[in-house]
Parts: sequence; C-alpha cells; structure tokens
Amino acid sequence: MAKRVSIEEFYSSSQNSIPEDLKTGIGHFNVFKLDEFAGPKPKPMPFNRRDYFKISLVSGRSKVHYADKVVPVDEHVLVFSNPQIPYNWEQIDEQLTGYFCVFTATFFHQFGTLLNYPVFQPGGIPVVQLTHRDIDRFTPLFQRMFKELNSDYAFKYDILRNLVFELIHEAMKLQPAHTIANIHSNASERITSLFTELLERQFPIESTGQRMNLRSPSDFANQLSIHTNHLNRALQEVEQKSTSHLIAERVIKEAKILVRHSNWNIAEIAFALGFEETAHFSNFFKKHTDLSPLKSRKIEIV
Repeated sequence: MAKRVSIEEFYSSSQNSIPEDLKTGIGHFNVFKLDEFAGPKPKPMPFNRRDYFKISLVSGRSKVHYADKVVPVDEHVLVFSNPQIPYNWEQIDEQLTGYFCVFTATFFHQFGTLLNYPVFQPGGIPVVQLTHRDIDRFTPLFQRMFKELNSDYAFKYDILRNLVFELIHEAMKLQPAHTIANIHSNASERITSLFTELLERQFPIESTGQRMNLRSPSDFANQLSIHTNHLNRALQEVEQKSTSHLIAERVIKEAKILVRHSNWNIAEIAFALGFEETAHFSNFFKKHTDLSPLKSRKIEIV
C-alpha cells in the first residue's frame, strides 16, 4: 500500500504552494470548485489513504472506489472521505462538476469528534447518492463556505464548522434509519462498542512490519476482561453476528484492499493480517471471495 498522502502533499501537487496555517499546526479548512480545480480529463487519482478529511459533492458519471467497494454514480453523489479508509475516483464523463472541501482533524479540535458520525465510520455509508432535488439542498452549503472563507468576519471558522456539521446531518437524514448509530445505552451495546474500537484500532495496515495482534474471539475477550461467551452473546444481541464472523468480515475487507491495491507479496499480507501460514490466509481469502489472492489481484474490481 502506498504511503498515506498528507494535506501538505495535496497542496504541493495541486497548488504548488502550502497555506501558512498548515505550517503553524493549527486546524486547516479550504473549499474548491471541482471543475476549476481539476480541469477536463484530470489525471487519475491514486487509490490511497489521506491524512485529512474531504467532503465532495460531484455531478457526472463516475465510480467511487472506497475500501473494498465500488459504487457507480450516474448523476450526483456526496462522498465523505476520512483518513482511515483509502479511496479514489474513476471518472467516466470527460468533465465532472461540483465542489469539495478539505480539512484536518485539528480544525475540529474541541468542537466534536468527526469519527463518531456514521458517514465517517467503518461499516457506515460514506457514499450518498443524490437526486436533482437533493443537489439543491447541498449546493448552497458549499457556496456559503466560499462566502464565509473569503469574509473578514472574526468568527468565520465557527460558521464553517457549522456548515460541515450541516452537511453531515443532512446526508445522514437521507440514509435508512438502521444505518444511523444509536446511543449506547446498555451493557451489550457498550461491549459491542468497545469490541469495535479494539478491532478498528488495528487498521489500516500500512506497512509490512505492522501486524494484527488481536485475531481470535478469546483475544478480544481477554482484552475486555470478560468471558468469550459473554462477548459473543453481546455481539449477537446487538449485531446479530458472532464474534468470529465480525472479525472475519473486517479482516477480509482489509485483505481485499491489500491484495488489490498494494504491491506486497501474498506472504507479507498474510503475516500482516495475523496468519501464521500463507496457505491458511489463501484458504481464508478464497472462502470469502471465491477467488485465490493471486487471481483476485489479476482481475479488475467489479
């Protein structure tokens, strides 16, 4: 997997200059018009993780690749990108139009935790298909971002944060109710939340020297100081899936990313994902995808 792209590299490659606030370490925010930024027939965006957040409102035919998924877009889409999940765009129409904003986690320091929102969480829905009516709801928010950013109002960054939150909440209103995370209110939900945090903390895998250490239900139960059966009952109650199933789902998701988008050999991927034998990993991969890792690497993602 290629190294994570920093926001400084984003500006160096696209603007040939780095904004002053990035050099000071304070939070950063900016907004762009897509067609002015990219121009016609832009270079393909590499499939990488970035160390900044990005929200894109895009019109035109394309495909959004994120994590191990591909979402075809026929008309309009709103995409929430975060540092945990790799992504890129595959452009079909010659010219895409729209807007996007980029910002760092420190821009929201003491103003909320963005990763608590489902559109930024693993397993959430970061790609929101939009109708023509929806476009009329979201376009003015980006237009206001330009207005506020160019103003001399002393508290304009507070307004920009509010506009980002409005984008998030309006997008979540368009999603099915079951995709919105509930507030954890009982013991099973609390255990599920802690399990998910432990599982996700091991990802992304970004180097061959990194390794997933918590691999079995008993590993997680020991870490949480509960019996394995107790953990399994809690996860069954909240997620309707066993502990082993949830672990396997997350491992195969990362495995697909590494097999398709890294140049690591299969043994290196197997080791990073906690498998003692490459053959065990290959069998696991084939069981969940119907393809061997090598065959999966050779075919185009569909």
